[in-house]
Amino acid sequence: MSGSARAWVRLPSGRRLDLLAPTPFDWTDEDLAIGLARTFRWGGHSVWPGAPLSVAQHSLAVLALRRRARPAPRRAEALRELLHDAEEGLTNFDCISPLKPFLGPGFMALQDRLASVVAQRYALAPWDAEGKKLHKRLDVAMAAAEAVHVAGWSRAEVRAVLGIRARVMEADPLAAAFGGVPWQPWPPELAAQRFLDALRGLQEPLAARPGATTTPA
Repeated sequence: MSGSARAWVRLPSGRRLDLLAPTPFDWTDEDLAIGLARTFRWGGHSVWPGAPLSVAQHSLAVLALRRRARPAPRRAEALRELLHDAEEGLTNFDCISPLKPFLGPGFMALQDRLASVVAQRYALAPWDAEGKKLHKRLDVAMAAAEAVHVAGWSRAEVRAVLGIRARVMEADPLAAAFGGVPWQPWPPELAAQRFLDALRGLQEPLAARPGATTTPA
C-alpha cells in the first residue's frame, strides 16, 4: 500500500475515517451503531418487503444466544460478542462468506486492520479457543436461521446449497427482549438505537473509553 494512499469516509458525527489508516479515535459509538444498522446481511436480500437485515440486529441476536449459553458470559465477553462484526459498520460492507477469497489479501488486511482498532478502542481481549468455538457455533446457527426466516432459502437449501449444517431455529432470540414480529428486520434507526443501548450498557465508564461521546450523532 502506498504511503500516500487514502480512503476517507465522512461519518454521521462529522468525523472522518481513513479506512486504510484507522485509529481508535476516529468514530463515535453512535457512528458505529448507525454504520452497522445501515450495513445489510445476505447482500441486502430479504423476503420482508423493504426490510433487509442489518448487521446491528444480527449482532444483538448472536449476543442474545450467547447469553443463554453456558458458561454465562462475563461483561467483557458479551461486549466482544456484540462487536464481533464491528469493522463492517466502518466499511458499510458485509461480504457474503464465499466471495471473500476472491477479494484478495488486500481486503482481508483491511478487515483485520479495522478489527484491530475496534479491539483497541473497546479493550477487547482476543478470543480463547473455547470462546471462539462457541462464538462460531452460535454465529453459524444464527446464519442458518436468517437464511430461512429472512433471506428466503429453504431448509433443504441451507444444508445442500449453502453448506450450513446447523439446525434452523424457529424462535427469534430477540423476540423476548424486544417483542414485535419474529424475524422481521428492524428499521435502521431502531436497529442503531438498540445496538447503541447494548453497547453503552456493556462498556466501562465513559472516561475510560477513547473518543467516547454522549452527544448523539
